[in-house]
Amino acid sequence: MTDNTDSPLRLRLDGEALAANWTSLARMSGAAACGAAVKANGYGLGAVEVAHRLADAGCRDFFVATWAEAREIAPLGLSVSVLHGVREAELAAALAGPARPVLSTAHQIARWREAGGGPCDVMVDTGMNRLGVAPGDIAAGLLDGLSVSTLHSHLACADEPSSAMNEQQRARFAALAGQTGATRMSLANSAGIALGSGYAFDLTRPGLAVYGGVPVPGLRDRLRQVVRPEAEILQRRRVLAGDTVGYNATWTAPADTEVAVINLGYADGYRRAFSNVGGARAGASTLPVIGRVSMDLVALDVTDAPMLGEGDWVEIDYDLPAQAHASGVSQYELLTGLGRRFDRYWGQ
Repeated sequence: MTDNTDSPLRLRLDGEALAANWTSLARMSGAAACGAAVKANGYGLGAVEVAHRLADAGCRDFFVATWAEAREIAPLGLSVSVLHGVREAELAAALAGPARPVLSTAHQIARWREAGGGPCDVMVDTGMNRLGVAPGDIAAGLLDGLSVSTLHSHLACADEPSSAMNEQQRARFAALAGQTGATRMSLANSAGIALGSGYAFDLTRPGLAVYGGVPVPGLRDRLRQVVRPEAEILQRRRVLAGDTVGYNATWTAPADTEVAVINLGYADGYRRAFSNVGGARAGASTLPVIGRVSMDLVALDVTDAPMLGEGDWVEIDYDLPAQAHASGVSQYELLTGLGRRFDRYWGQ
């Protein structure tokens, strides 16, 4: 839970579902080890709490983006790789800390080697043209003398199973086996795991799916919802037929309508894209979002929920694939955008 104990916003977080999702992905990874990405504050849920629960479930490899993120979970004593490598300003901390950099440029590799750095990971670009050294540079000896724990690459189109690029990248990566002295090779993210055993190599790196996101339909039945946002009702009011609600008057009451205004808005990560398409629920009652989502407020049609009033709580619809489809916002953004004003409560 956050320090903000009086917040009118809370996240109900299902630790059992989190662990079950990782366990399912680990089974799908076959003989390969299954790690977990806990960057971006554990995809918005709280990196320390997430990493602790996944470690208890059996996860042994964790991935963050920055050294600040690595420091946050360092007290847990986990094996951590920092995906963005090491900048000059971070070198002293990287040399002193237990985490490994995932080196992705010739400059980073030279910096690490000249500083006497120990075991590291390396990212190789197999076609995404984002981070990574070129396979040709590896063949030319770029990594000679380097103690490489894991050689990584990243799939550009894993969420499009029919894309020819998946097999192209897999083949390019497989061709590097034995060329680097790396102890392990790692290619597959959440969607990559679903592509089949040929993509698992020695270590998989799921992220989104651990948190209940569904990057490809084939994973839907294997994953459980982890995040359930809830918000408190600030006011209940009656809006007369013909009157409008919210900025720019985008919703007009077709009849007299009972409306609840809740303490939630785009400053909390509940995006404006949910205007007139999002929803909430209270028991069996469905409560549509009406009008524009404001910075701190959302209006709901609560005509079918006469029991609700000021101070009551509602659950926001947050099935990730369904809400991504409704809003046009990616599941990744829906998770990582969840704001600091939410109290976070873990079950199990």
